[in-house]
Amino acid sequence: MNRRALLAAGLACPALAVSTFVAAPLAFAAEPAPADRADALVRRFMADRHVPGAQVVVVKDGAIVFSRVYGLADLAGGAKATPTTTFPINSITKAFTGVAAMREVEAGRLDLDKPIGDYVEDLPEAWRSIQVRRLLSHTSGLPDFVPRQKDGAVEEAVAWNEALAAPVLFPPGQRFHYCQTNYALVQMAIDRLHGLPVTTPLGGEQFAIAGMKSSRYGDSQDPGPSRTTSYTYRRETPDQPGVRKELFSPLARAAAGLDSTGDDMGRWMIALMDGRLLGPAARKTMWTQDAYADGKLGQWGMGWLVLERSDRLVVGMTGGSRNAVYLYPDDKVGVAILSNLAGGTPEDAIDEIAQLFVPGMKLTGVAALRAALAGQPQTAFAGVIAKQRQAPGFKPAEHELNDWGYRLLAFGEPAKALAVLALTAELFPNSGNAQDSLAEAYAVNGDKAAAIVHYRRSLALDPGNTNAVNRLKGLEAPTPGS
Repeated sequence: MNRRALLAAGLACPALAVSTFVAAPLAFAAEPAPADRADALVRRFMADRHVPGAQVVVVKDGAIVFSRVYGLADLAGGAKATPTTTFPINSITKAFTGVAAMREVEAGRLDLDKPIGDYVEDLPEAWRSIQVRRLLSHTSGLPDFVPRQKDGAVEEAVAWNEALAAPVLFPPGQRFHYCQTNYALVQMAIDRLHGLPVTTPLGGEQFAIAGMKSSRYGDSQDPGPSRTTSYTYRRETPDQPGVRKELFSPLARAAAGLDSTGDDMGRWMIALMDGRLLGPAARKTMWTQDAYADGKLGQWGMGWLVLERSDRLVVGMTGGSRNAVYLYPDDKVGVAILSNLAGGTPEDAIDEIAQLFVPGMKLTGVAALRAALAGQPQTAFAGVIAKQRQAPGFKPAEHELNDWGYRLLAFGEPAKALAVLALTAELFPNSGNAQDSLAEAYAVNGDKAAAIVHYRRSLALDPGNTNAVNRLKGLEAPTPGS
């Protein structure tokens, strides 16, 4: 559930005629022995996902230890990706906004527990009392103003005023709802604290401190000379990826809109972990799961995903379903993959890469299951899953399993997706979301009867699931002539 954008972005990726990957190691620190294995993992990811171009960087103990560039920045012109090619990092921008917010908290100018109405004027009554932390953790219940702006069809002011007039979706803290309005409000608050126009981007201080000389805010209308072309696969162009147009209006640029390079992302990860951007207390707050109103922990901290691992802290963020950055703060390791294919989901490869640079790190949970299922035929899925479930520490997080299942659907692996989402529903029997996702998988696999059963189970567990209601209407509607 809530992952259907993946299906739109990445369905049925065909083979892509990109035969040459350019590997360009940079002279920051001597590459360790795991470099060749990391390189092989990147190449496997790119071949599996048919990714035209990418940059990959690993940092360890305050230095860049692996930095390579692969493939093409532009298919039409044949331009190779280089270390100076900039990639849109999309929603990884939210992590920068989270850091910007925590810098204000450290300085005593922003209080996460105060209502946003204390910092931003002229808001609807229902908005004013929402705590700042609810915005950063996507638990505010606010309507999203960005979808109405898709491809520039609606001006920002119109979309924003429509959101202001729309009803709140649920009481703050009740549930998770990914919403760009949250980050626009955080940007407004911080800019007003500094007496700046409320559309001023927030990353400048971080660029300067970390030495990120190639990073900036931009979109398809101001691409710059070295910006990669962005691609996506669509049903209507099954033999060739389509060029992806992206527009990020000024208020949307706290949520997306940053362009960066692999090496700049490496510098930023180092500056985060060595304390130049935030002190230990602020990092701990930022990287702690925020609780819902009922006390149950959510998936997000302040602008960051907090990944559930039994043996170590892992935090990260993904962007555009084509970029990912994960930090392993206790190990002083970070991995970033930037690519130019929407729907490529490089987060699936990051744990395997990080393992090569963290002594003694073992893959657990979803990461271990993903590695075990790689390359296996459908007939082996049940046995592989059964074996993984017996492994010590096999406690995959529901949201990670669910998200992975949807990514598998997006990339034309419905049988594997069904196996993963069936496991999710079995492990989390009281989750309406898990039942909804399993129903979706059955529908994609052509099992209408099973899809109906699990949508009904989802509704029984979560009567407010409007997606299940709508899907059942379609599935249970009589066919013409019946």
